[in-house]
Amino acid sequence: MEQTTHPPILFEDNHLLVALKRPMLLTQGDRTGDEDLLSGLKAYIKEKYQKPGEVYLGLVHRMDRPVGGLLVFARTSKAASRLSGQLREGLLRREYVLVCEGETPDRFTLKDYLKKDADTNTVTVLPSYLKLQGKQAVLHGQTVHHTQEKSLVAVQLETGRAHQIRAQMAAFGHPLLGDARYGKGRRGELIALWGMRLTLNHPVTGKAMVFICPPEAAPRGFPVSGFFKDYQRELDGLSKIWPDISPY
Repeated sequence: MEQTTHPPILFEDNHLLVALKRPMLLTQGDRTGDEDLLSGLKAYIKEKYQKPGEVYLGLVHRMDRPVGGLLVFARTSKAASRLSGQLREGLLRREYVLVCEGETPDRFTLKDYLKKDADTNTVTVLPSYLKLQGKQAVLHGQTVHHTQEKSLVAVQLETGRAHQIRAQMAAFGHPLLGDARYGKGRRGELIALWGMRLTLNHPVTGKAMVFICPPEAAPRGFPVSGFFKDYQRELDGLSKIWPDISPY
């Protein structure tokens, strides 16, 4: 995938758009005023189609700022409603790859309750007796490769909480490499977490759609965690078989 002047786009039609977010780019604007993907895509649509006034682009799901990978956006309100419905029903699946500390089980499911502290922008996994103070978070993991020191894991999200994968994996005893907030990463180091696969049904035609972009396929110049470099063969193999893997 070549680098472009606008955010990298894997697919677009009149109803939806699938784009690649680079690590450390905001999904949408916040009080920092920093650059964000949603605004960049709106500017791209406005220029390409010479649209007057405000451009509509619906945000279907989000991704933590340090994380890169695939995101889908809706180009109409009808598509936004239908894609959001797929997300709630588990038909729009978001799957990530990560490298974490230690040897993870072959398959695992994590079910926790998370609470976010807005002041520190940190998420805490709550003990069961405090679960009513948090929001449920569920993910499913499958180990692709491991040693005693570290593991490459594919993760499918059921819920989409802030910092969910990072906080849950740390509480599980396997913090992500490069994660300074929940693990032993150094400040400024890139986190080993990447949104590699999206599965959804087209909001109008109903056609099943699968999008895959491993970290090494990111555009030239994209900042991608160096922890993935040791796993190019495994990620390539996962890319080839993943469309045929049944849901966890």
